[in-house]
Order: sequence, then structure tokens, then C-alpha cells
Amino acid sequence: MTDKIAIIGGTGPQGQGLALRFARAGVPVALGSRDGARGAEIAAELNGKIGGNLIVGLENSAAVAEAAEIVILAVPFSAHNATLEGLKPGLKGKILVDIVVPLSPDDPKLVEMPPEGSATEAAQALLGPEIPVVGALHNVSAHTLNHLDTPINCDILVCGNKLEPRKKVMALISRLGVTAYNAGGAQAARCIEAFTPILIRLNISKAVPFTNAGLKIWAPEN
Repeated sequence: MTDKIAIIGGTGPQGQGLALRFARAGVPVALGSRDGARGAEIAAELNGKIGGNLIVGLENSAAVAEAAEIVILAVPFSAHNATLEGLKPGLKGKILVDIVVPLSPDDPKLVEMPPEGSATEAAQALLGPEIPVVGALHNVSAHTLNHLDTPINCDILVCGNKLEPRKKVMALISRLGVTAYNAGGAQAARCIEAFTPILIRLNISKAVPFTNAGLKIWAPEN
């Protein structure tokens, strides 16, 4: 039996899309919401889309408790620190996967990095060294995630200050049928998170022949 993961902020577009993708890959998901009833409602809708029952909706702290080890944070950056403060006691013994990008509230084509340098680093500073934080899944379109007939068209860059948690998160992400790359320590999130608004700008531009593009690592043939 695959270990259950939790997705906090799971009722938003990114959280729902990840829940769908992981559950379809056979990974049980505890879908966290500030409102447990709302979480249960969304979970039922998502289960209906994939014809299963691997997604359960709960209040955020209950979802964290349900996770075997990995907890994904998918809230808006405006709720990032407050959410972590509330969940910190329950995160002991877990790995936090921070997918949050600190987009400018005035313009999503820009980022406003926190003093720590990135959302990933801010989470690590807030939680302390005993709770490993891994940054990942920053550059994946929510639209793509929620349309199950569309392949995930990008690679995933994974960063964090501890190697073993990075490896565990990369193994989980590989369940989605994508390639995850070890991008090094948490400082790498400064570059990875900052790339998301560039993708947003390109994806809404009428000057390019695509939407919902992602980041792909390409190596020329020898």
C-alpha cells in the first residue's frame, strides 16, 4: 500500500490538480482545507472524476495527521506563514513540500520574494531544521494538472537542504510520470520560484502559439 500524502490548501486549483494526479497514480491523498466540510465536498467531486475513493477531505490539521510522511503546501503566499505556524506542531516527523510561489499581489507576472530569499527558505526558517522543507512543483500549470487527458509537459526541479528528503520527494513525483531533477539546496528555490511568473507571462501572451507551458530540461545529443 502506497503511503498517504496530505495536500494543504487542497481545495484550490493547484491542490485539486495534484490530488487528481496522485490519486490516479494510486497514491492516497488527505485533502486539507480550512473548512473540513468543504474539503470533504471537493474530495467527493475529485473521486468522482477518477472513479475511486483514494481522496479524503479533512480540516488542515487532520489532513497533516493522516499523512504518513509527506505534506504538500499549496496555499496562496498570503496565507503561507500563518498556515505553517498553525500546522507546525503536527509537522514534526514529516517532510514539508512547499510548492508556493510568492507572486506579486498586484501582478502575477512578477514575484515579491520574502526576506529569506524564497517561499521555500521562508518555510524552512519558520519550521526550524528538524522539519525538512523541500521545494518542488513550482512550475506546473494548474490547468494541465486538472485536465487528466493532458500529459504533464514539464520536468520538476526539486530543492532542499537535506538530501534524503529530496530523494523521497523525487520518488513521489516520479509517480506522476514526469522526470524530477535534484536542483540542490534550498537557495535554488530563488531561481525556481522566480521562473513561474515568466511562464505565466508567456502563457497569457497572444504572441506565442501555446498556453500552459512548463519548464523542460533538454540536453543536446552528443
